[in-house]
Amino acid sequence: MGDPVRVGGRLDGFSRISRARAPWPLFALSLALLVLQAPGARSASPAAKQLYTIVELRALTPGSLTFARAMNASGDVVGRSGAVNGTDTRAVLWTGGLPESLGTLPGGDYSAAFGINRRGDVVGSSNDGIALRAFRWTRAGGMRDLGALPGDSGSEAFAINTAGEVAGCSSGPGGIRAVVWGADGRIEDLGMPPGRRFAKAVAINDGGQVAGYSFDARGRRAFLWTREEGMRDLGTLPGHTESEVAAVNEAGQVVGTSRGPSGMRAFLWTRQAGMRELGVLPGGSNSRALAIDPAGRVVGAATSAAGLSAFLWNPDSGMADLNGSVPPMNEGLVLSEVQGVGELGQLLVLTGGGDHGPDTGDHNHDEEHFYRAFLLVP
Repeated sequence: MGDPVRVGGRLDGFSRISRARAPWPLFALSLALLVLQAPGARSASPAAKQLYTIVELRALTPGSLTFARAMNASGDVVGRSGAVNGTDTRAVLWTGGLPESLGTLPGGDYSAAFGINRRGDVVGSSNDGIALRAFRWTRAGGMRDLGALPGDSGSEAFAINTAGEVAGCSSGPGGIRAVVWGADGRIEDLGMPPGRRFAKAVAINDGGQVAGYSFDARGRRAFLWTREEGMRDLGTLPGHTESEVAAVNEAGQVVGTSRGPSGMRAFLWTRQAGMRELGVLPGGSNSRALAIDPAGRVVGAATSAAGLSAFLWNPDSGMADLNGSVPPMNEGLVLSEVQGVGELGQLLVLTGGGDHGPDTGDHNHDEEHFYRAFLLVP
């Protein structure tokens, strides 16, 4: 992974990085250290607290924004780097903390990477001078336009599995449709729930199961698509009106957020039990699930009596505030959110700066206040 970048001279914690706690649902991310506990343990004992090597993901140019979005099993990271207003922004692949610009499609001035698979193939979106277009990047072939459905002008790609199947969407006069591109580049329309005109596929596992959400003026609804059953509406938690997906693991377990008059709740959906609320932290009223590991443990962000906090949920112990499960932190530093968790325990974390508006859940545009990214390696 290359030489780690020391933050404040420490490799077992963090330096003087601080932020004010943001009111829900303003997700000002801070640099976070996550300890994945064994099932049944609410907090790690001091002996069990994990030390990490901290690798800073460098910006393409000094002082520019970085937003890291995903990583693979090898610890390669993808995202984007550029100006805060989105201009001169490029999709980036980080290896050992060093950035490599993936360029843009011909005629474009913007690109962003959203997914990477085990082989190092990258997917994302790039402006081509006319519209936003989905791309697949490989070391051998560079960046190539994935195309769109017939009659559409725009497309976006958000995730790629080991086989090279890509989940995303295609947009045009008829609306926005969830699609999958096969490893051969052929595009497939996944269909649309009755009465809807917009849908995006945002996650795909190695079994070809695709998760996403449909949306219109009534709000969002999470779905899981399989070749055998087509698009299945996952519903909402009782009393809620909206839901959206964040991730799906190899077992077909789906995590995301359900919304209603009482706020937001993290959920875990399984074929056996349907949608299950994961709860909130003591003193809090909202939670969002952001990722799930192969063992079914869920991480995300939730409000608590103290403010916004990162959480770990597992079936045995429920939801636990990770701020009680880490080595002592410097003044002002709190655990709020983790962007990704690798198969070997790597953590993809961000620092935030400045203000931004309410979280929208969109997968194509990242909030512009993120400006530094780090990879934590056990």
